[in-house]
Amino acid sequence: MIAATRIKYLQNRIAKYSDQYAYKELFTSLYSYLYHFAFSFIKSKQSAEEILSDVFIKIWEKRTEMDEIANLKVYLYVATRNTALNYVEKQKRDATHNIDEFTAGIKSLYFDPEQLMVTAEMMNLIQKAIDDLPIKCRMVFKLVKEDGMKYREVAEIMDISTKTVENQLAIALRKIGSAVDFDIKRTIPAMGHTR
Repeated sequence: MIAATRIKYLQNRIAKYSDQYAYKELFTSLYSYLYHFAFSFIKSKQSAEEILSDVFIKIWEKRTEMDEIANLKVYLYVATRNTALNYVEKQKRDATHNIDEFTAGIKSLYFDPEQLMVTAEMMNLIQKAIDDLPIKCRMVFKLVKEDGMKYREVAEIMDISTKTVENQLAIALRKIGSAVDFDIKRTIPAMGHTR
């Protein structure tokens, strides 16, 4: 993810000089993260793209006020969340959907070299465990583990306490770990001891 100092620099350039190159860099640097975040709420590629388009258009329209924003990255996540939730609420009114039907899309998981030996079956099991998490757990897991955000930033984005972020991540990791551990015990035969 783009460094906070670079975001601050781009924010300054956009606010003071209406710098379109800075705006484009900000957009391209954060787009995929914000897109996946929006997509996790609504599971619609086109709608997620429209949400981000709306968020970034509003940023450009209010660019002269951008210096007042303390943390632009968090601000963009919150704006994306709010726009996505508004979209979900509109969809609920129009089609009476339940937010629990919208699963979080985890674009990738990061592994160390030892974990790269995980089979496709295990990957499917991990993804299923993630998909089965309650929405708040999925969001916390995605923002912390995939997007590399700090607990404080996630708390601000989701409008919860940092302790709740910590607890939700612990729940997510425990549930994922239980699903994977259970499968390993079931599928790997016990090895006989040789003398």
